[in-house]
Amino acid sequence: MLLLLETPAGYSLFSVKNNKLLKADADSIYSDFKTVADAQRQVSLSAFQKFADTKAAMEACTELTEGTVGKSLKKFLKKNIVDAGLSDSLAVLDKTLGSNISKKLGIEVSVLNENLKEIMRGVRLHVTELIDGLEESEVKAMSLGLAHTLSRFKLKFSPDKVDTMIIQAVGLLDDLDKELNNFAMRLREWYGWHFPEMGKIVTENLAYAKVVRLMGFKTKAKELDFSKVGVPDEIADEVRSAAETSMGTEITAEDLGNIKTLSERVIELTEYRASLSEYLKLRMNAIAPNLTYMVGELVGARLISQAGSLMSLAKHPSSTVQILGAEKALFRALKTKKQTPKYGLIYHASLVGQSAPALKGKISRVLAAKLSLCCRVDALGDQVEPTLGKEFKEYVENRLASLEEGGMKSLTKGISKPTAGKFEKRPATKGSGTAYSADDDVVEEAAPKKRKKAAAEDANGTEEVPKKKKKKAVVEEEEEAEEEAPPPKKKKKKAVAEE
Repeated sequence: MLLLLETPAGYSLFSVKNNKLLKADADSIYSDFKTVADAQRQVSLSAFQKFADTKAAMEACTELTEGTVGKSLKKFLKKNIVDAGLSDSLAVLDKTLGSNISKKLGIEVSVLNENLKEIMRGVRLHVTELIDGLEESEVKAMSLGLAHTLSRFKLKFSPDKVDTMIIQAVGLLDDLDKELNNFAMRLREWYGWHFPEMGKIVTENLAYAKVVRLMGFKTKAKELDFSKVGVPDEIADEVRSAAETSMGTEITAEDLGNIKTLSERVIELTEYRASLSEYLKLRMNAIAPNLTYMVGELVGARLISQAGSLMSLAKHPSSTVQILGAEKALFRALKTKKQTPKYGLIYHASLVGQSAPALKGKISRVLAAKLSLCCRVDALGDQVEPTLGKEFKEYVENRLASLEEGGMKSLTKGISKPTAGKFEKRPATKGSGTAYSADDDVVEEAAPKKRKKAAAEDANGTEEVPKKKKKKAVVEEEEEAEEEAPPPKKKKKKAVAEE
């Protein structure tokens, strides 16, 4: 019976001397390996292959973890078992590894039982004494180095995944922006004493610095070819015409030398900023591809810098990612018991910037939820392509579109729609305050009279006063009174008849 034992130092192959151990009680096997002498009586070392370096040990450990037979293990078993002509069975702790060895090399692999486990445990207890030239301190150092290397490999902490470079790069990028603005402003103000009109003609800082370095004194503007510095012909013509009628003061050659030195510094810093921005973009695509696809390399780098590392950012919940960078406003709001901020650094993301002001809070919350997932995948996964970032960005864009569509519906909510029917003209009533009536503004005139009455009134010089209409209730009461009272004429006739 042969035992395959893997150690941090290398592969080892032991043969069992006492075959009674295979049939003995599992609990009694420990007593046979109490001392080194006992262990040497039970097993003996058949072969040992030491790892060349930590990298080889890490590769072998990874292969054993996955249950595959690597080149080094295959070569070791073939040399010491197949080529040696040994027909003994091989005991392996991992069942998957044992089946692969049996398929590739044709070696008989025994079924692992409790006795074999106890024997291997006893061998590991005295492995440094059973293998010649192997010290315990050396094995401990190899174990520690292998553990660190394997952990870094599992978590994919390669040199390309070091986010410290990103933190330093984005910090330097912000400092360069501030310094460039100061230098460009100082250059415009300094050279403006000599040629103030050029400040309004050439608006870009880099182009302004290149023109100052090329031209020098404004009197040389006619002879220069501004296409060398990438200035369009229209702007070049304006500079030449403005130089002829410039109101600037004269400067000395020494002053111009200092101004040109400053312009060269502005050009160098601008070019270095462009290269640093490209370096940051490549680093972010390598370390956090999903985060970069969602919010861009600049916002993503600032989030990592604010959190301290990519792993720290991955540990933050989405609510913290949403307001990351607005800590002062958050604590001020909590202290004064006012509304807390809705967004921090992610406000500069394109998805939040293109949304309506009323929807920025909702979109920032949705975006922060997806960003927290992307950060965890980037920190702990091994993805190179931003597959998850593409899916999440499409989701946020669809969410934004649905919110904007819902906002338009809410704006029209409560507005009655016109009835789609035939229009019927209603008679206008005087005195109604609901709608405007042209008849209400007309002055009432007397009704037209008949010709005879009009002629009689003209002759008499008087007009009849129109009688007021009695109210309907009064008229009804008078009619009832007339019906109840007997006619007076009939009474007189009856009285005359009696006489």
